[in-house]
Amino acid sequence: MEVLSTSDVDLRRAATSLAAGFLVAFPTETVYGLGADAFNPVSIAKIFEAKQRPTFDPLIIHIAERDAVFRITDRSSMNETMLERLSALAGRFWPGPLTVILPKRREIPNIATAGLDTVAVRFPSHPAAQALIRYSTGAVAAPSANPFGCLSPTRAEHVKSQLGDRVDFIIDGGKTEVGLESTILDITADSPAILRLGGIPGEDIEALIGPVVLSLQSSPGAPHSPGQLKSHYAPGTPLVLCRQGELDAIPPEPGEGRLYFSRAKNPRIAPDRIRVLSESADLVEAAANLFDMLHELDNLGLSLIRAEEAPTSSLGAAINDRLRRASS
Repeated sequence: MEVLSTSDVDLRRAATSLAAGFLVAFPTETVYGLGADAFNPVSIAKIFEAKQRPTFDPLIIHIAERDAVFRITDRSSMNETMLERLSALAGRFWPGPLTVILPKRREIPNIATAGLDTVAVRFPSHPAAQALIRYSTGAVAAPSANPFGCLSPTRAEHVKSQLGDRVDFIIDGGKTEVGLESTILDITADSPAILRLGGIPGEDIEALIGPVVLSLQSSPGAPHSPGQLKSHYAPGTPLVLCRQGELDAIPPEPGEGRLYFSRAKNPRIAPDRIRVLSESADLVEAAANLFDMLHELDNLGLSLIRAEEAPTSSLGAAINDRLRRASS
């Protein structure tokens, strides 16, 4: 495993290696991804091996140009409504933390889509991610760069400590900006459905294309997109989720740490075992800090982490979704 910078020279080297079949962890605006050539089934299989990820869990294909979506998806299988929704969503949210489910082209290996006839596509906004994709084959399959079910990485050092030599190269782009995975939206049916809450609030999507339904939990063993399993995004330390305002009424246990949304009031816990997502109760800041602070608490050797829910509006819904899955 070798750590590279975001210089053009290093990005071109990483892209050449990726196109040759190696695994490259890279920063996006959401979390770090573990990338392989989207057209190479052998390379994609290495992702599942490195992450110990079940092959029934599909991957997201990342592109670096809007028009590249039709290299991945089957335009002939899209009706007029689907195309109109795709155009509106891409125009508003791409590049950015929105993944769209669409009919797939035959060129995309079945291992990337878990045998589904649909594919998840995203256009990330991080400049290093875009350069890596453009310099390689134009499409990169990439889940989060962590062992399956564990905390998502928001820094290169998270990738290094969790995956180590199971990844060939890590591009160090510093801490990610959004800190939550992308929102996943399925527009293949008459009623658009959010399959995973994430960096684009559902309210923003509805304001653009009208009502959407929430379909966050898959049937057992058969997810239609990443992030639908009940237990996911979990630290090694047991995590208990508490409602807002209830945390300070609970006496702390020995070796307990706490994750507050906006203010820590309990004097019975050592300050070094407390993290606050946003002192100003800013949901964007809280989302950006969520996995970073969970990594910090998880590395303290605690016996338990108690976490406080965020408000349910905007990005708060995605924060709470991650905390609920981490506590399952």
